[in-house]
Amino acid sequence: MPSKPTPLTMDAVYTKPGYLFRRMQQIAVAIFVEECKTFETTPVQYAALVAIQTHPGIDATRLSAVIAFDRSTLGSVIERLEAKGLIERKPASHDKRVKLLYLTRAGAKLLRDIMPSVDRAQARMLQPLKPADRKVLMGLLAQLVDLNNEASRVPLRAEDALEHLGRAG
Repeated sequence: MPSKPTPLTMDAVYTKPGYLFRRMQQIAVAIFVEECKTFETTPVQYAALVAIQTHPGIDATRLSAVIAFDRSTLGSVIERLEAKGLIERKPASHDKRVKLLYLTRAGAKLLRDIMPSVDRAQARMLQPLKPADRKVLMGLLAQLVDLNNEASRVPLRAEDALEHLGRAG
C-alpha cells in the first residue's frame, strides 16, 4: 500500500537556509538603519564609503567587485553619495571617460562619526547568542560565503581593488 504524502506546511519555507538567510538580512538591515538613522546612510552606502576610503581613486567597476554589489544598481548609490557631498568623481588621467572615486572631507567625517553606530548595529545582530555561539556563527558564515562566492550574481573580487592602484591617477 503506497504511503500518504507528507502534507506541505510552512516548515517547507521556515526551516530552509535560504529563507533564514533572507530573514536575517532583513533583520540586519533594519537594525543597521535604526542604529544609523541620524546619518541617513544605508549598509551599501556605508560599504561603498569604506571601500572608497580604503582604495582612493577606485572606479565604479572595481568598487562593485570589492563590495560585491551589482554594478548597475551601484550607479545610483554613487550618485546619492555624490549628491550628499560624501564622495567626488574625478576623471582618470589615463582615460578621461573613467571616473575615479574619492572621499570628501564630509565623507571622511561621516565615517568617523558613524562607526559607534555601526558597531552597535553589528553587536545587536549577534546579541541574542552566547559569545561562543557568535564566534561559531561568524566562522561558519564566513566559510559559507567564501565557498559559495562563485555562485553569486556578483562574486566578491576584493583583489580587483588592489589592481587599480598602480594605474590610478
